[in-house]
Amino acid sequence: MLINTTLNYSPNFDKKKRKFKQIKFIIFHYTGMKNEKVAIKRLTDSKSKVSSHFFIKNNGEIITLVPELYISWHAGISSWQNYKSINKYSIGIEISNPGHNYNYKKFSKKQIYSIIKLTKYLIKKYKIKNKFILGHSDIAPFRKKDPGEKFPWKYLFKKKIGLWHDLNEKKLFKIRKKIVSEHEKNNFLKNLYKIGYSIVSNKNRNKNIKLLIKSFQRRFRQDMVNGIIDEECLLISKNLTKNLK
Repeated sequence: MLINTTLNYSPNFDKKKRKFKQIKFIIFHYTGMKNEKVAIKRLTDSKSKVSSHFFIKNNGEIITLVPELYISWHAGISSWQNYKSINKYSIGIEISNPGHNYNYKKFSKKQIYSIIKLTKYLIKKYKIKNKFILGHSDIAPFRKKDPGEKFPWKYLFKKKIGLWHDLNEKKLFKIRKKIVSEHEKNNFLKNLYKIGYSIVSNKNRNKNIKLLIKSFQRRFRQDMVNGIIDEECLLISKNLTKNLK
């Protein structure tokens, strides 16, 4: 299967090629800029020092910014499980969307179609595991929000892309906001670490725990992002650890 893309190469990548087998992750981003034109300009400007491998426009058109075997500069300081500096191991996909700072909106149907098509192509080519298909906020929870709570993770899971829980949504809703004990809160954090999220250090601990919870919620409990651990979040985290493969 081939993907039709438009070429608009960015100079922002490591000049040394990586090995095919090094590619383990797909990372989704939103551009978080006022408009598409400004976003593309930034990603192809040598002064910005940022890029990604692919860019998905509002109309679903896919642009290749950096060839896949080169390391593009999209993830920054990041980690997942035992992997650090995720740029080395990942394909970055930027999706045109103004993001939380500029009237965050739903991703278009054409964009979602292209996300599925491109991702399935990459999964097959590089044998990428579903547990390694992530958002920027998963690998950098203390500083990033993208692709955000409007990203269609649940729908992608139905298309065999990425992770989601297999719990009954109505039953989950009934335990939403139910208070959990300190012991259960610690278990929730342990579950997140098992899944792959960064371990929270003692520096700025309370602030970073809240950011970590929000990152988890943006991914797996998207209609309520409040940074508070409740029974619903705890149960989802337990379910996800069971389904990791």
